Amino acid sequence: MNTVVFDLDDTLLHDDRTISNFSADVLRKIHHSGFRIIAASGRAQMSMKPYIDQLSCVSSYIACNGAEIWDSTHHLLFRDMIPVDIARQIAEFAEKHQCYAHVYEDDCFFYNRNSEHAVRYASSSRLKGTYVGSLSQYIREPRNKIILIDNESAIAALYSEAIRLFAGKASVTCSKPIYLEFNPVNSSKGNALLFLSSKLGFKCKDVIAFGDSLNDLSMLQTAGLSVMVSNGWPEIRKYCDAVCESNNDDGPARYLLQHFLSGEMII
Repeated sequence: MNTVVFDLDDTLLHDDRTISNFSADVLRKIHHSGFRIIAASGRAQMSMKPYIDQLSCVSSYIACNGAEIWDSTHHLLFRDMIPVDIARQIAEFAEKHQCYAHVYEDDCFFYNRNSEHAVRYASSSRLKGTYVGSLSQYIREPRNKIILIDNESAIAALYSEAIRLFAGKASVTCSKPIYLEFNPVNSSKGNALLFLSSKLGFKCKDVIAFGDSLNDLSMLQTAGLSVMVSNGWPEIRKYCDAVCESNNDDGPARYLLQHFLSGEMII
């Protein structure tokens, strides 16, 4: 193994959306031992940036579930977009079901319904939200990601319908049970990892990947060694080679420490 790739929310981040000093120290240590470090998230680039800067050892990072790839200096390496007509169809799908939805632009997100979802998302993402009313009318250019937010049962029903309606038009996934996420049809964390392996010259069989949810599945299946945090979705477990401790217990860092740093303690 020579490359580590990890999800952020519910994997590396604690539930309070912080990276512990312990996890940051382990990642820096393993980077200095020769490993390449890659972050991969459903978050928008500007929502990932503070974490990338904090770690200071990430060589590349995957944003918006693979729709964008950035290097350590925040230079864009790759971007794919949902065409305008498909993006509008997705927004209309949200409107039909009276569901909260938003799109991204730089350090802002633009949403269709005033609700607690917007307030909570602004807090968790560190992005600024702006109400725009009808999202289908607001969209006038391609988009890297559209997210719908509702309760778990509603999202489960919408997921099944969205998979059917947008087959061949958009990639549909979930990073949390209350999120339904749409990306360009060929965008996934797994495809982004393949892009980076070709560009940077490493082999996916030499990658260890950490994740917890459905949007991590393609990445976990692409990596040579896949590890799920113990708080991950049960449906993901059968696709993983191992399970580590939970995100709140610094599972990925403890796994790396035990298996790749000879159990060396880090203060």
